Amino acid sequence: MGMASSGRRAGRDEQPLLDVSGVSKRFGGVTAVEDVSMSVRPGEIMAVIGPNGAGKTSLLNMISGFYQPNTGAIIFDGRDVTHARPSRIAALGVARTFQNIALFAGLNVLDNIMLGRHVHMRSGVLSSVIYWGLAQKEELAHRAVVEELIDFLELQDIRKQPASALPYGMRKRVELARALALEPKVLLLDEPMGGMNQAEKEDMARFILGVNKVRGTTVILIEHDMAVVMDISDRVTVLDRGRKIAEGSPAEVQRNPAVISAYLGAGHNPDGDDPGGAHSFGALATAARA
Repeated sequence: MGMASSGRRAGRDEQPLLDVSGVSKRFGGVTAVEDVSMSVRPGEIMAVIGPNGAGKTSLLNMISGFYQPNTGAIIFDGRDVTHARPSRIAALGVARTFQNIALFAGLNVLDNIMLGRHVHMRSGVLSSVIYWGLAQKEELAHRAVVEELIDFLELQDIRKQPASALPYGMRKRVELARALALEPKVLLLDEPMGGMNQAEKEDMARFILGVNKVRGTTVILIEHDMAVVMDISDRVTVLDRGRKIAEGSPAEVQRNPAVISAYLGAGHNPDGDDPGGAHSFGALATAARA
C-alpha cells in the first residue's frame, strides 16, 4: 500500500495504557481465549492477528466489557476494569467498532455520529426542560465535535444521507466516526477493512493512521489483510486456538516460524473471503522467505 508506519512511538519503559494479564474465556466446554497477556503503550497501533477462530474478537469483547473473563485481569489507564460494564469502560475512554456494522439505518450520518457523544451528555429530559439554555449550549458543543469529525473523515457530502443509503465502505467510515465521537483514549477496531475494495482499504488505512498520529489515539485492531497489518502497525500480537503464540514488530512476527506454521496449518485461505490468498499469511510467509 506504500503507507509507512508513523515511526513515533512511546518508550519501552512507559507505563502501559492497557494491560491484559492472563485472561481466559470459556463458553461451556469450549475455551475461546486461554491465558492471554498483552500490554499496549500509549500512542501505538497494536494489531491482533490469527487464523479464523483464534479468539481475536473474544479478546476485544473482554477488553470492551461485552464479555467478562473467567480468569485474569484487565487494567486500563490504572483502573481495574476486569468486570466493569461496557458503559463504564466506554466512559473511561475505550471505543469500539464491530465486524458487522452497527449503524442505525434510519438515521442520517450526522445523527449516527451524534449518538457516539452519549457518554458525554449530561442533560436529561428534566434538566432540558428546566435549564433549556444549558441543554442547548451542551447540544451545540457536542455538534461542534461531530462536525469536526465529519471534516476529519471527509464525510461532508453525505452528512445528511441515511446510513441505509450508503455504500459499504462509507458506512464503515461513519462507524469509525461514531466511535471517535466518544473521544477515546483507546480505539478497538474489529476488521475495519473487511469487505472493502482496495481503494476503500487505502482510505481507511489513511484515516486510522491519522487518528493515531494527528489525534494521538491508541489503536488496537483485528485485521485479516496482512499488507495493512504490516504497513500500519507498530507491534503485532498473534493468537492461535485461543493462545498467544507470538508478539513483536511486524518484521519479527512475519518471520516467526510458529506464526507461519499456524497460518499455513489453517490453509492458505484463513480469511475465508480471499480465495487467491493475496492478503493471507500464506502470501506474507512467501514474502518473508524471499
